[in-house]
Amino acid sequence: MNRLKQFERYGQSLWLDYLSRDLIEKGELLNLVNRDGVKGVTSNPSIFEKAIVESDEYANALKECQAAHPDHSVSKIYEHLAIADIRAAADVLRPVYDQTGRRDGYVSLECSPYLAYDTEATVSEAM
Repeated sequence: MNRLKQFERYGQSLWLDYLSRDLIEKGELLNLVNRDGVKGVTSNPSIFEKAIVESDEYANALKECQAAHPDHSVSKIYEHLAIADIRAAADVLRPVYDQTGRRDGYVSLECSPYLAYDTEATVSEAM
């Protein structure tokens, strides 16, 4: 048995602290779920920035977003890209969500620090 999957025996859920479009599109996230027992994913703006800046995997999505919304700010473009990746990762994790009775199978995104003092900022369940 895979050593990482042994965490399940002790009621522990293994979450990946990284997310990128490439990880989803090439099937590696699905492999991590199936092979290693990953039960969720967490990310933050810094992780997304690194994935966007250090690879070309977002080049087409950036061009499309900028063409469709040339007046978007950098934060709006980031939000557009991040939400797309989070939705795609949530689709990969949906079977985990169902199999664990909604205990696992989530994608967590750290909120932007710019929202810290925004009293109108809310988070709602997307499922």
